[in-house]
Amino acid sequence: MTLRTGFIGLGAMGAPMARNLARAGLLTAVWNRTPAKAAELAKELDVTVAADPADLAHRCDAVCLCVSADADVLETIDALLPGLRPGTVVIDHSTVSSETARLAAAKIRAVGGDFLDAPVSGGVEGARAGTLAVMVGGEANTLEKARPVLEAVGGRIAHMGDVGAGQATKAVNQVLCAGINQAVCEALAFGRALGLNLDKVIDVISKGAAGNWFLEKRGPTMIQGSFEPGFKLSLHHKDLQICREMARHRGAEVPLVEKTLADYRRLMAEGHGEEDISALLRLWYQPDGNCQKN
Repeated sequence: MTLRTGFIGLGAMGAPMARNLARAGLLTAVWNRTPAKAAELAKELDVTVAADPADLAHRCDAVCLCVSADADVLETIDALLPGLRPGTVVIDHSTVSSETARLAAAKIRAVGGDFLDAPVSGGVEGARAGTLAVMVGGEANTLEKARPVLEAVGGRIAHMGDVGAGQATKAVNQVLCAGINQAVCEALAFGRALGLNLDKVIDVISKGAAGNWFLEKRGPTMIQGSFEPGFKLSLHHKDLQICREMARHRGAEVPLVEKTLADYRRLMAEGHGEEDISALLRLWYQPDGNCQKN
């Protein structure tokens, strides 16, 4: 049976994910807090614009969310509930806390539906290509039911455990992203201070042991001072606050998270919160080429 799927949250990640669902023949309806975005995408994909989240839920067998914050997820879940039919699967691709995922699951299950926390990684490039890594928490049979939906947006789907495990895995991912961002920025600033051609540095290092996705995809743009968002700095700041809180509850130390939060706060205060996280390079050198420390 084809799962009639709805999508809520049509931002930088959500819109291309919805397009991939449409290509797979799964997308039935969309909704967005900014109605114009939903209307434009619905026209492009020839799907329905739902009147509200409850209307979307009533039309669908699966509902995907990709919104910004914990409060947004819970508000959207509450708005879905009046239209949710028994057996409907709600799949949350947002990045929120494990506790929020468990609370959302309890609300959905109370009316006969089921829930997967399924945050993603891979940037806007992965969202467009349908190659995202999807980290799933929830029941195994629910995952199997929703697998066609997840396969339409992801290239790697991993069942991490019960509800909340997907978000816990994403938290680990976000700490690694912070560390890689810090390392790449420091290394490129060091290379610049040494007088090297950074385009050549990025090209050769990307093929060796220090190569990584961030260096390959963001390195060439960041050294040109271009910080068009693939992943907004303000959103990573939000995610790292979640990581810090999760670490506090577990008694874990995350000094890298603390440093990156401080760096991001400084950049946001300077008006760079809507830029890509690679804007961290701004704290290392200025356009005149002089290297500076945070």
